[in-house]
Amino acid sequence: MQYTAITLVKRPKIHITPDLFETVTLETPQLKDQQILLKQTHMSLDPAMKGWMTEDRNSYIPPVELGEIMRSSGVAEVVESRNDKFRVGDRVVGMIGWTEYAVSAGKGLQVLPPNVSAEAVLCVLSLPGLTAYQGLMEIGKAKAGETLVVSGAAGSVGSMVGQIAKAEGLRVIGTAGSDEKCRWLEDELGFDKAINYKSDDLAEQLRAATPDGVDLYFENTGGPVQHITYGRMNAHGRIIVCGMIADYNTDKPSPGPNWINMIRRRLTIQGFAMPDHWDNVPAMMEKLSVYLMDGKIKYRAHKLNGLESAIEGINLLFTGGNTGKLMVEL
Repeated sequence: MQYTAITLVKRPKIHITPDLFETVTLETPQLKDQQILLKQTHMSLDPAMKGWMTEDRNSYIPPVELGEIMRSSGVAEVVESRNDKFRVGDRVVGMIGWTEYAVSAGKGLQVLPPNVSAEAVLCVLSLPGLTAYQGLMEIGKAKAGETLVVSGAAGSVGSMVGQIAKAEGLRVIGTAGSDEKCRWLEDELGFDKAINYKSDDLAEQLRAATPDGVDLYFENTGGPVQHITYGRMNAHGRIIVCGMIADYNTDKPSPGPNWINMIRRRLTIQGFAMPDHWDNVPAMMEKLSVYLMDGKIKYRAHKLNGLESAIEGINLLFTGGNTGKLMVEL
């Protein structure tokens, strides 16, 4: 049987362009012992992919090699199995790639309960929710009563961060790129305040929203919000650096804040990436499932149709054009 996959054939310079990819037709191989054949149904598109495409070999994960299928996580159905741990008909989530079918030995795959939709899995129980929980609760040590600012709050990770924080009793302020996104954060997700970062009076609005200062800053974007919030941090505040999406499509990263405030306020600033924490995934998935079942987490999926829609569609992540977790329905 033949199927379609998309390989990475060039490195990006600044922007992700269609010529970086090649659409190929492959043949499904005969399975070896302990292997399974997966038919992917939903594929996640994430900002981290930009880094995976580059030549940087000092990053938290090796780059996708040229000629390889582009890396991504997704939800798939087991259609053939020679592995006792996976049955035909099981749904799984894990790193599958930009492909309609994939052969796997099962490493890194989690079998999903039958009553959870693929959208809920990719929005909550996979990379966005896991990243949010790890960063906020395990690294940030969030506590009830504290004030959190999260940038990119309407994005897949930011929206999870804010909702987990609300469920844990924090005051939550988010920044997003449109008034519509801000209304969604306040009216639907229960944020205490959402601010359009394109506002002329951004600093004034952030000050008004954090009268008691900021205990936690969950950084997804960089940009002006970073400098303003850094100046609002309380003593022993924690800054969790998850992404810098404002700098992903530029050849000259913006300058960071001065470190004097780090000393004066005794701040902890820590970057992190999920591959360091895969061993925590099962436990975190259980905790996220409880939030989901209790109605404390809502999600919004932005679905593209067909594998090749990923080639152009991934850029929605960097223009703010997506309204919810970006994914491809195959």
